[in-house]
Amino acid sequence: MANVTCSVFPNTILVDLTMYQFGYEECDPLHSFGPAMRNHFLFHYVLSGKGKLMSTNSSGDTTDYFLEGGQGFLIYPGQRTTYFADEYTPWVYAWIEFDGLKARELVAQTGLSFNHPIYIGQNGEEQEKLKSEMLFIANHASLSPIELIGHLYIFISALINSSTLRKKVTGGSLRDFYVKEAITYIEQHYAEEISVTDIAAFCNLDRSYLGKIFKKVLNSTPQDFLIRYRINKACELLKTTNLHIGEICATVGYPNQLIFSRAFKSQVGKSPREWRNDNKLH
Repeated sequence: MANVTCSVFPNTILVDLTMYQFGYEECDPLHSFGPAMRNHFLFHYVLSGKGKLMSTNSSGDTTDYFLEGGQGFLIYPGQRTTYFADEYTPWVYAWIEFDGLKARELVAQTGLSFNHPIYIGQNGEEQEKLKSEMLFIANHASLSPIELIGHLYIFISALINSSTLRKKVTGGSLRDFYVKEAITYIEQHYAEEISVTDIAAFCNLDRSYLGKIFKKVLNSTPQDFLIRYRINKACELLKTTNLHIGEICATVGYPNQLIFSRAFKSQVGKSPREWRNDNKLH
């Protein structure tokens, strides 16, 4: 019988980086999961044993990857995958599901992507830190959310620093400056009926060029970033206030409650009312 621990993170108010679930599993032979798609990033680290990942790439084609202890794999939101343990030496792995406004930017630094989902470590000390942080999180679900998020940041740092596909970050470029300017504008005006054209105008950039540099820096379009930012703010209000959903809708920049509800369900998988019932602070 498989030895499994799985915990759901108790706090989703955190906007920049948060967890959704985490755990550890000693899989039975040929134990499988999928085919399925995730709403958030999901990283598995193989502690021992072997297994197989079947993952779609950006063209929609499926590629098979064979993994063993010391390797890992990253599933992107919306990526269809199936994975199963080896018949004779089934894998043991730890996993963390995470997301947030900064998640794509941080994941991009690892070099892991839709087309390159396999993690191979290159720095023994950092790889050991990645492993220990994942196991610490899996075994300390009762800690405060803030403390767990601290360990999530250490895990992400170790993932970046130990990945053989790691990309060097070039600071101070004009491209990065414009993206930061756009994010600042979104943070200050998300409650208004702003558009990508408005954001580009604030930065004195062509709309298509803004979209291009946003994609390079954050692997996201300005529109998608704006939607995620608004929905995260809506989650904060749904959880911590008694405001009517219509009021929250207007507060985060949606004049039409139907459009807001559709955007919300697309991002979190539930209607605003359902999400509030599951997460309301009492």
